[in-house]
This record gives sequence, structure tokens and C-alpha cells, in this order.
Amino acid sequence: MMTETRDRILFALAAVCAVLLSYNFYKIFLVLPDEANQGAIYRIVYVHVPSIFTGFTGFFVALAASGAYLATGKLKYDAFAAAVTEVSLAFATIVLATGMIWGRIIWGVWWAWDARLTTMLVCWLIYAGYLMLRRAIDEPTQRARLSAVVSIFGCVDILIVWKSIEWWRTQHPRASPQRSRRRRHGPRNGSAHLLELAGLHVSSGHSSNGPNPPRRTLARNRFPPPHGPLLLK
Repeated sequence: MMTETRDRILFALAAVCAVLLSYNFYKIFLVLPDEANQGAIYRIVYVHVPSIFTGFTGFFVALAASGAYLATGKLKYDAFAAAVTEVSLAFATIVLATGMIWGRIIWGVWWAWDARLTTMLVCWLIYAGYLMLRRAIDEPTQRARLSAVVSIFGCVDILIVWKSIEWWRTQHPRASPQRSRRRRHGPRNGSAHLLELAGLHVSSGHSSNGPNPPRRTLARNRFPPPHGPLLLK
């Protein structure tokens, strides 16, 4: 009975996810015009940014589950943390991949050792190490305890990722999302971010007025290629 109920819930989540993502991709690719400075590549933001929030949300949920295991010793919390971390790492991979594609078009390079990019890569490596650690240790209690510690360190790095553009000089865009949407895409287009975020959150749960007219301008003038060492402000 419980298995049947769970299957129905998973089916419902998959259906909601399909509807949300289908509508949102229709709006992104067929309704929204090209951005004034970046052209068509700006559309990748509607996958990149929601993936960040979905992945980071999952990592903090895993942190809470790991804390629950440390407090109670119940392995079900550890199993839940591991499942959530697997899904969140997939979204972190999407973040890195879409960021590299955007950087290749805007900066002219696939990768730059920028503060935001580097700290995000470190975050990805921490959680990839989390999953490798779990496969390397057979004893359940020791595996759960060490995994919880890695999860804590991972969430500390998430805070560094979040604050990196304030602590260091960085090429990563710093504009306020609200200001950026109003200036470049018009006020209504922010709903695409919210719909995509909702769709990706549902997807992760299932797995664990008019805009500006387009203009052809060279985006590299607005986002120069990264150069020089990263310095503290």
C-alpha cells in the first residue's frame, strides 16, 4: 500500500515538473527576445540561476539531515542526506556547465580562475568527494559520521561561494537580479526565473511590460575577459 502511494506521488511530481518546464522553455525560447547586450546566450541564465538555488537548497537540506543523524544516530537520516546530495550534485554540475558555456561566449574562454568560479568548483569537488567517501567505507556508522562532517564543510564553502563576489575582485556579473531584469528584460520576465526554479525544485524532489527590443552589440565590451590575479578589496 505504501509503495503504491509513493509511486502515485512520484508520478504526480513528474507530471507537474513536465508541465512547468515545458511551459517555461516555451516562454524562454519562443516568447522572450534577445537581450540587448548579450544576445541569445542570456537565456542560459534561466537554467543557470535556478540550478544554483536548487542545488544549494538540496545541500542545506542534506546538512540538516546529517545533523539529525548526528543528534539521533538513526541511519535513515544519513540515507536521506546521501540521496539529496546526489541530486544536488547533479544541479551543481549543471551550474558549472552552463557557466562555462556562458563564459565562452561572453568572455571568450571556457574557464577562468575567478573567485566565484573557483569556489564553486571547490564546492563541487567537496560533494563529489562526499559520494566517493561513501563508496569507500563499508561500515554504516563510520560512513554516516564522516559523511556528515563533509556535508558541514561543504555548506561552509557554499557561504564562501555566495560572498565571493563581495570579498574578492571578480569578473562574475554583480548586478542586482531585480534591477537587471527591469533594465534588460522588462518587469514580467522575472516570472521565467520563478517558474524555472519551481520546475527544478519539483524535478529534484522527484529524483530524490514588454521587454527591450533586441540589439546586436558585442557583449565582450560589457563583460571583459578575466585577467590578472584575484586580489582582496
